[in-house]
Amino acid sequence: MDEAVNDDALELSLANDLQEIVRAAERIDEYCAAQALSPQIAYAINLSIDEILTNTISYGYDDEDAHLIGLTLRLDGDTLMVVIEDDGRPFDSSQETDPNIDASLEERSLGGLGLFLVQQMMDGVDYRRRDDRNVITLTKKTSEEEAS
Repeated sequence: MDEAVNDDALELSLANDLQEIVRAAERIDEYCAAQALSPQIAYAINLSIDEILTNTISYGYDDEDAHLIGLTLRLDGDTLMVVIEDDGRPFDSSQETDPNIDASLEERSLGGLGLFLVQQMMDGVDYRRRDDRNVITLTKKTSEEEAS
């Protein structure tokens, strides 16, 4: 994992290895603490990033080759922006239907809960395919009166 930090941004370059998520989570927690973000916001950010990275690493690649996933956190006023970029298969999470959370476990189809959770925890989730890369942008309000 490579990283770059300045006053208001954290940039990580992660291998497509699930073990990288734990190391990234530690750096994200440190960044959120340095930015004086509430523990609730830090939790929502870390959980959302974990869900997306887990899906990308587990299901996004058609080969066993090494791939890099870019992760940037940047505070812009009262909004934390998270950008995750990968060279995996195109996957627009905004096209996924919400899971039936009222169905019993036996009736519920597999998957989709993590993305549903991300959409519930973030104030914005945007997907773009740019230059053969998936670019997911998450936004989260950081002020108490606007944070959800």
